[in-house]
Order: sequence, then structure tokens, then C-alpha cells
Amino acid sequence: MTNHKKTLLHNPRSKHPLRSVHIVGTGSYVPDRVLTNADLEKMVDTTDEWITTRSGIKERRIAPDYMCTSDMAVEAARKAMEQAGVRAEEIDLIICATITPDMPFPATGCIIQNKLGAKRAAAFDVEAACSGFIFGLEIGQQFITSGTYNTVLVVGAEKLSTIVDWQDRSTCVLFGDGAGAAILRSRGEEHGILTTCMGADGSQSDILLMPAGGSKFPASKESVSAGMHYLKMSGKEVYKQAVIAMQTAAEDALQKCNLTIADIKCVIPHQANLRIIEALADRLNAPMEKVFLNLHRYGNMSAASVAVALDEASREDRFKRGDLILLIVFGSGLTWASCIIQW
Repeated sequence: MTNHKKTLLHNPRSKHPLRSVHIVGTGSYVPDRVLTNADLEKMVDTTDEWITTRSGIKERRIAPDYMCTSDMAVEAARKAMEQAGVRAEEIDLIICATITPDMPFPATGCIIQNKLGAKRAAAFDVEAACSGFIFGLEIGQQFITSGTYNTVLVVGAEKLSTIVDWQDRSTCVLFGDGAGAAILRSRGEEHGILTTCMGADGSQSDILLMPAGGSKFPASKESVSAGMHYLKMSGKEVYKQAVIAMQTAAEDALQKCNLTIADIKCVIPHQANLRIIEALADRLNAPMEKVFLNLHRYGNMSAASVAVALDEASREDRFKRGDLILLIVFGSGLTWASCIIQW
């Protein structure tokens, strides 16, 4: 195996040595209601065969009307806190990655802070669509590395059922609701988050978006009647861009750590589409048995997808202490990111 040890760095301008950062606890939550492909056959002009062959998705979870994004985030956060042995009052910062906040403002992170009773914590939201959780990990890592904070909660949470057009068979079959969370701390050891690579291409912002609800198209009778508050996607273009961007991000991260895909124990890609994942694995020469999959059960949960997958893979013992994990994501923006972690 190639050398992947990350040395502790020192910033001469800082009073604190730069610290390595570790995920010390994970948690996830998905709603109880299961919406199967058979259920969707009764709602739109589609079939189980059509959905499965094009996406690999068999079912997804749908949150009840009374449950909002922050509620799911809190459930996932509590599980991560329990696993990490962290109390609410120990959390210094909460970062919530979401494109379906409880409301435009205040930040859903602040609402999570209140529900958890984490009164000491600063809180804010990150909007990078499906890439949001890894963006959040990198932001949280920077605060810990610099010595500003000791304990950071990163949550990816979405209630996508509220922005899906249930009459559009090309998109409504793909998405579900859920939340995943991670607690970041420094254990004082060299391993942990080894590197993160992030990218964006705003020139492609029109291939996956929700047009209305912002300052460009404020909510109006016209915007509602035109369906502009629903998610819109150019599927073929998203597929093409996703494979290229995630391959590039993964290869960049491996190169930075002087690793090959053979060194990686578990690959956790964004759970959007099985054909995208298979194409990515092929380009990376990663055997599918190395790739963690749960999209057949949950569909695409945007910022929650890789967070939930990380928690489930960890609890299923897909890797152990010291193993190397590769996270890869792609989302609207366009945004993409990869992260290599030595567990």
C-alpha cells in the first residue's frame, strides 16, 4: 500500500498547531413511510421496470406533512452524538447542508441548534445541493484544524418530497427524504480526513434547478401555476456531467494522497442513479463489491445521500479502524466533491 499518513501541520502565525480531524460518530434517519415503484405506478404513467432499469431505485422514504427538514436532521444528529459520546453543550458549531430548509431564513442550522439544546454552538446552512455534506465536512474540518472549535456537527438533511412534481415521471421517481450526520473532532492522531477536493461550474446551473422562490422569480400566482417551484432536471446532461465530474474529483483526491483505488477499502458515491455509479466505478477501475449502495431503498436524498450511506456502511462494518474510504458527490450548481478518510 502506498504511504497515506498525513503529518500534523503547524502554522507559524497561529497559537495552535494545525490538527488532524476525525469523524468520531455518525447517525442517520429516514421516515417510516415507504413509497415503492408499485405505488408510483398508481400515481403517474410509469412502471417498476422503467424506473429500475433507468435508475436502480426500487423505493424511497417520504416524510409526513408535520415533519420538516430540521426534525429529520435532529434525529440523525442525536444518533451521531450518542455514538460519539458527545453532549449537546459540547458542540461548538452546527453546519446544515440542505436545499430544502425549513424556511428561507433563519438558517435550518439555527433551528437544529435550538431543538438539540446546543446553546453554545454557532450555526449556519450550506447550500451545495447533493455535494453539501462533503462541503460541510471540509468547512467543519477547517474550524477544528485551526483550533477555533473542538466539536463540529455536520448534517445533510432533505425533504425533497416538498419540491418534487408528482406528475413529472422523469423526476418524481428519483427522490426521497432523509438525514445523515457526523460529529467531527481531533483525536490527536495522524489519520482522519486526509484530503477534500471541491469544484463548481456555474455555467451548467440550468440543468438541475428549482427556478422560482428566490429573488429572480419571487413566489406569485404565475410562478405557482407554471410549476416553477418544483425541481427541474435535464436528465441526459446531468448524467454526462456527473460521471465526468465525480471521476475527476476522485482521481484528484487519490493523487493528492499518493493513493490508488486499490488502496481504498470502501467507495461511497452519491446515491443518485445506479447507471452513474456503475459508469464511475468502471472509469476508476473500482470493483462494484467495493462500492456501497443503498439507493435502491432510498433514492436520491441530495445532501443526505452520502451522509446516510456513510452511517449505514459504518454500522454494517464495511470498513474498520485504519481503513481508507473514498466519498464522491455531484450536485446542482454544478458542484462536486470527493473526500478520502482514514477511519
